[in-house]
Amino acid sequence: MSEGMLVHFVLMSLSARFTPFKISYNTQKEKWALNELIAQCVQEEGRLKIETSESAHLASDSQSMSKKRKRINSKGKGKQIADSGGNVHKKHKKQDNESTCFFCKKQGHMKKDCLKYAN
Repeated sequence: MSEGMLVHFVLMSLSARFTPFKISYNTQKEKWALNELIAQCVQEEGRLKIETSESAHLASDSQSMSKKRKRINSKGKGKQIADSGGNVHKKHKKQDNESTCFFCKKQGHMKKDCLKYAN
């Protein structure tokens, strides 16, 4: 296989990120050797890495967020209070030493100790 054909196959196998690079090569009158093409591809890949910075975007619907807040506050498990720094903390009505069974909803024991759940 000739070197020119090999260069052509390498260019066709490059991803879509290299489209401007391919166009640049095709507009030149001079054709590259395989080693020169590899060096140019490495240089282009380095340029692309610098050009594209990593970022994350978060989009939310303000109406759905307010519905979630209303749903959380309407359960009656506690009140939200704001301290002087503007942070919101949840103040629980129940103390930490009290436990509630998730099966029978009675206080004083947990689901693993519940007689109704065991039966």
